[in-house]
Amino acid sequence: MIEIRTISTPSEIGQFIDFRTQLYRNDPCAVPYLFKDERDTLSPDRNPAFDFCQAEYYMAFRNGRPVGRVAAIINRRANEKWGKKNVRFGYFDFIDDEEVSAALIEKVREYGRQHGMDTVIGPMGFTDLDREGMLVEGFDVMATMHANHNYAYYKRHIEALGFTKDNDWVQQLVRIPEEVPEKFAKITSLVAKRYHIVPRKLSKRDVLENGYGRRLFHVLNECYKDLYEFSELTDAQIDKLIKEYLAIVDLNLVTFIFDESINTDDPTEQMIGFGVSFPSFSKALRRTGNGKMLPFGWLHLLRTQLFHDTDTVDLLLIGVLPEYRTKGANALAFDDLIRWYNKYKFKYALTLAMMETNDGVLSAWQHFDARTVKRLRSYKCPIN
Repeated sequence: MIEIRTISTPSEIGQFIDFRTQLYRNDPCAVPYLFKDERDTLSPDRNPAFDFCQAEYYMAFRNGRPVGRVAAIINRRANEKWGKKNVRFGYFDFIDDEEVSAALIEKVREYGRQHGMDTVIGPMGFTDLDREGMLVEGFDVMATMHANHNYAYYKRHIEALGFTKDNDWVQQLVRIPEEVPEKFAKITSLVAKRYHIVPRKLSKRDVLENGYGRRLFHVLNECYKDLYEFSELTDAQIDKLIKEYLAIVDLNLVTFIFDESINTDDPTEQMIGFGVSFPSFSKALRRTGNGKMLPFGWLHLLRTQLFHDTDTVDLLLIGVLPEYRTKGANALAFDDLIRWYNKYKFKYALTLAMMETNDGVLSAWQHFDARTVKRLRSYKCPIN
């Protein structure tokens, strides 16, 4: 018999997080997610998304042993923007037992009914900067801390429960060329000359104190506003992202795109695009064993951050304002980043999860040795 418990105390949240780590301890392609990041995301007092989200967490037990988990999340801003009544399921992990997965999803349905929702979608997080989508292709490719990784049986379970495809994302693995391809280089040169659009590197002071970090996320809001289930980042969320991520990023791996023809008293307004990447922490996280910083997990992560102890870089965020997409502005970000990837001796770049319909970004990789290595899918099902 399956027992479903509502999870709320700090120790229960810890068990909720650790369940996934234990479930995937023998999967050679899985990585534990950072425990602190998971805990902060799930905590209303640490996650600014709770200003417009509500959630409840559940774990399934059999004979006192944990066998599954799920989060039910309602993003009110997204629902208002898209005119929907969706309850999201996320943090969905379970043993290969259909009774377990069915019981967990039923709790999400119940939560949705109680709050007037009519559809379940997922896997989704609180916002688009959380992991989203269920892995349906690419189980034999090393996971990253930024994207969901799951066993192949998840797809069978969720579809048996009546869920159908709502959206797909793909990730591409790009072999980093020793030199920027000639055709690509010509495109970037033409863009720069014709439109006065240039890539730049900025200092930590520029990013943290002079407004460029905030401008990056304002541009992101505009770039991503029409993407699947997107809800704009609030000032509180932006402040947290600047403090926790831009403060530690290697700015050589971040490119800012500027339109120098814009006349303005605020120089940050010339920023029209960006590309943000981090060295892959996958191997470092596997060395921690559990995603925890103590006692020695921080050493593995610090080594990767400082010495780039990996052959892969994760291209996490990229975007240009809509009016610049047809001008080839995003090519400038790729061009600049590729040069730095070579300096750091990275061999591969794994792209962020991109919507399969995002031809503008996907087409940029046609000039490179690139292939789709992962596909993630969100599902939907009416609440009966």
